[in-house]
Formats: sequence, structure tokens, C-alpha cells
Amino acid sequence: MKNLKLILMMLALVGTFSIANAQKTVVRVYPKHGTVVKTVNKPRVVVHNKTNFYFSDGVWYRAQGRNYVVAAAPVGITVRRLPRARSVVMVNGRKLYKYRGVWYRKTGRNYIVVNV
Repeated sequence: MKNLKLILMMLALVGTFSIANAQKTVVRVYPKHGTVVKTVNKPRVVVHNKTNFYFSDGVWYRAQGRNYVVAAAPVGITVRRLPRARSVVMVNGRKLYKYRGVWYRKTGRNYIVVNV
């Protein structure tokens, strides 16, 4: 009886630790276009058709006064790096990269936004 109590207590303890250390899944969704934010974390300025776009953590912004507005990724714009959480997908025999709903194609050392 004493051994049974000890075994049950050990199982309960192990179960508690496994639940506490369970892996959490984070789904990143591209914010709705037109959403206004006050600050952007370390944005990279990318000029496309004489317009400044700001790229941070896979999200594209345009400046509006002192704020930033979430914008659609302009097709043809290039960036040097993508976040590590990007997905690699084969589409019609082409290797494309997807992050937060935006599709990219690697060209040399850069990534270019494409339509799929």
C-alpha cells in the first residue's frame, strides 16, 4: 500500500512537470492592412518606386506622420533577410518562402516579394 501511494505520487509529480513544460504553439498572423501603430521594432527602410516602406519582423509599414500604418507588401520589393520562422514551399517547381502570408523568391542574396 505504501509503495502504491509512492508510485501514484511520483506519477502525479511527473505529470505536473510535463504539463508545465508543454510546448506552446505560436501562430503569427499578418496584421490587418491599415492598422496604425506608434512604434516599430528596429525597422529597415526599403525604398520602392520612390516610396519609403518600413520592414520589421516580416510586416510592411508606411509612415503616416509619427505613426506607422500596416501596408500590403509591394510586389517586386526586395529585402536582404527574412525572419527565421519563414516557411520554404515548393510551388510549381519553384522554391518560395512564405512568412506571415507574404510570398518571397530568393534572387542572389536578396528576397523579392512575388504574387502566387
